Amino acid sequence: MAEGENGSPKSSGAPYEEALDALSSLITKRTRADKSNTGDRFDLVLEYVKMLDLEEPISKMKVIHVAGTKGKGSTCTFTESILRSCGFRTGLFTSPHLIDVRERFRLDGADICEEKFLAYFWWCFDRLKEKTDDDVPMPTYFRFLALLAFKIFAAEQVDVAVLEVGLGGKYDATNVVQAPIVCGITSLGYDHMEILGNTLGEIAGEKAGILKYRVPAFTVPQPDEAMCVLEEKASKLDVPLKVVTPLDAKLLNGQRLGLEGEHQYLNAGLAIALCSTWLKRTGQLEDTYLEQTSTLPEQFIQGLKTASLQGRAQIVPDQYTNTENSGDLIFYLDGAHSPESLEVSASWFSLAIREDHQDLRLDCQPQDSRFSHEMVQRHLGEVARKNSTQILLFNCMSVRDPQLLLPRLIQTCADHGVHFKKALFVPNTSLYNKVGSHGSPLPDSKVDLSWQFNLQRAWENLIKCYKGADAKILDAVSEEVKYDMEMSVNNCEHSAVFSSLPLAIKCLRDSVQQNQSVRFQVFVTGSLHLVGDVLRIVKK
Repeated sequence: MAEGENGSPKSSGAPYEEALDALSSLITKRTRADKSNTGDRFDLVLEYVKMLDLEEPISKMKVIHVAGTKGKGSTCTFTESILRSCGFRTGLFTSPHLIDVRERFRLDGADICEEKFLAYFWWCFDRLKEKTDDDVPMPTYFRFLALLAFKIFAAEQVDVAVLEVGLGGKYDATNVVQAPIVCGITSLGYDHMEILGNTLGEIAGEKAGILKYRVPAFTVPQPDEAMCVLEEKASKLDVPLKVVTPLDAKLLNGQRLGLEGEHQYLNAGLAIALCSTWLKRTGQLEDTYLEQTSTLPEQFIQGLKTASLQGRAQIVPDQYTNTENSGDLIFYLDGAHSPESLEVSASWFSLAIREDHQDLRLDCQPQDSRFSHEMVQRHLGEVARKNSTQILLFNCMSVRDPQLLLPRLIQTCADHGVHFKKALFVPNTSLYNKVGSHGSPLPDSKVDLSWQFNLQRAWENLIKCYKGADAKILDAVSEEVKYDMEMSVNNCEHSAVFSSLPLAIKCLRDSVQQNQSVRFQVFVTGSLHLVGDVLRIVKK
């Protein structure tokens, strides 16, 4: 495909589904931890960069590079939003996507349009197809997406590229950047241990792989074991590593962060440090804002309050046909999937359902006319007249340990006086061998539910233990709630397994019809894939 001015490709007529099929061909059936996966070798990434003539563009890119276990997507989102509010042309690369792969590439705060995506996609894909061989095979899925991000940001001539590490740091595809302007490492915890190591020190060592010689770096307060490793790595590279504290809410002048949850003040504090340092090192301001403790620039406040990220502390009312019951089924979505992040997420959910009758933060994008002011007011009026019941909708990857995840979730909610009347376990709808929603999922009868049964057994055993210690553990509402569990594969006292997510949501919708005086507050967590699947159904 021929290039236009500034290296931007000419428009491609290839249909979007064809591009998604081509992208799907890069998904390997091997696990990310499989060292025999040749196409996933980090030493090949530089070869791909050369094939795409991206060496010089990447070296000139003004990059902010962020790694971490928890909060890196939120930190990158705050960072991009702040710098966009300061008037810069921004590029943001994050993962995973929830509904559409184009979510991973944001230009000036918006997902890349389909036309540009297709043009850049085929430019990269066709060139790599032409130049790769048995010794240097096509890059795997995530590595290709990272290369595509570099191509997009270079051709679109962004002022700043904010890059979220996909996994780890040292061997992540984004780590081909040799001279970022500034690096950030968010909160560290136990996640992807099958790949990154079994101790916090080992995990910190992988994340610290993004640090570069004498490039300033910032992190947040970490456990001692992790902080020691970060400081050691920084010292060897002569990196000025600073620890930032959570943003003082008073600096927002009465405004609220665009991303919900107390933990976001920590991510916002890190984003402020990254932006201030980027502005200083790129010659945009003489003095950093870091030392100011009494005020924040108006552009920073604007960026922090308008930041938006799907699937993180997101509240979405179900929009189904019976408008009289609108607002009786509310989904609280958060893609937390590590023990620490689930604890934070459970705390957010517990506080959100307590406050929603005072200040309902609906998922109201300006372009979405379905969420009207009248709808919000009607919902607020109905809240006072209805009891509420809490439901858990859960799935997680099989590499994660439910004995580490579920107790944190149950205990944190219980500490806030929140107890689930039912937990629903479902497989993800997302197809791991197919990108996008155009692929047909397997028939329900052919879905392997053995993992969901494991989750259910773990849940039932935990509830029995908690119930034995506290007889009120399940007293969520004063009246009995009726559930239609006929569609479930296995219905136990406190949980049910469904062969598909659509069936579980149909059960919830039917339950709303059967319980006119009850509002169902559904906490969706454990997997960003699950959150994306729910959004696809609820936002139709």
